[in-house]
Amino acid sequence: MGEETHLNGAYYGPAIPPRPHSYHRPRRGSSCCCCGGPCCILNFLFKLIVSLIIIVGVILLVVWLALRPAKVKVHVEAADLSGFNLTDGNVLRYNLSLSVSIRNPNKRVGIYYDRLEARAFYQGQRLESRFLPTFYQGHKNTTVVYPAFNGQQLLVLGSKEVEDFEEERRKGTYEVDVKIYARVRFKIGGFKTKHFTPDAECELKLPLTAGAGAGGGFSRTKCDIDF
Repeated sequence: MGEETHLNGAYYGPAIPPRPHSYHRPRRGSSCCCCGGPCCILNFLFKLIVSLIIIVGVILLVVWLALRPAKVKVHVEAADLSGFNLTDGNVLRYNLSLSVSIRNPNKRVGIYYDRLEARAFYQGQRLESRFLPTFYQGHKNTTVVYPAFNGQQLLVLGSKEVEDFEEERRKGTYEVDVKIYARVRFKIGGFKTKHFTPDAECELKLPLTAGAGAGGGFSRTKCDIDF
């Protein structure tokens, strides 16, 4: 018999490794954005909100272009300053009556004046306040109100302010500011807006119509509107 041959592992080559188990890596976000998942709901809500904002913006733009609302126009038509005297104790006695026109120039917008107040100022200090009647103003309509200020007020005046008063007294014309504060709503068809609070500032040069003074007549004055 021939020589017996002993076989070992090296004869058959290296051992075959076991076959790995198959592994599928989950797609990113698959657990979130499946139908009905939280990400899908948030994404839908975001798109819905953006769409609503765009729709509302387009509607407001169309309404604005259709209506083209214009600012209210305010003028002091006439003024009667029959008293304006400053005592040695810086007490100002005054008697002022005004005729103020408020014009709604819009064709399709009505205005509710739910609050209307007039205040008179001299050298930056308030003299008096007057509440005026409330009213509704139709399209392209003018309403006239008549604020009147009659009384006395202690003013804090330095030497410069007193000199300015004396100069105005010599000229017979006094610079008085009247401010009108409003609380309004706009009516467009059957729709009424929320409240707005515009104000008008009227810088007046008033001739004294009684007593001393050589001022000329009062000139119709336009007021500045601030919304």
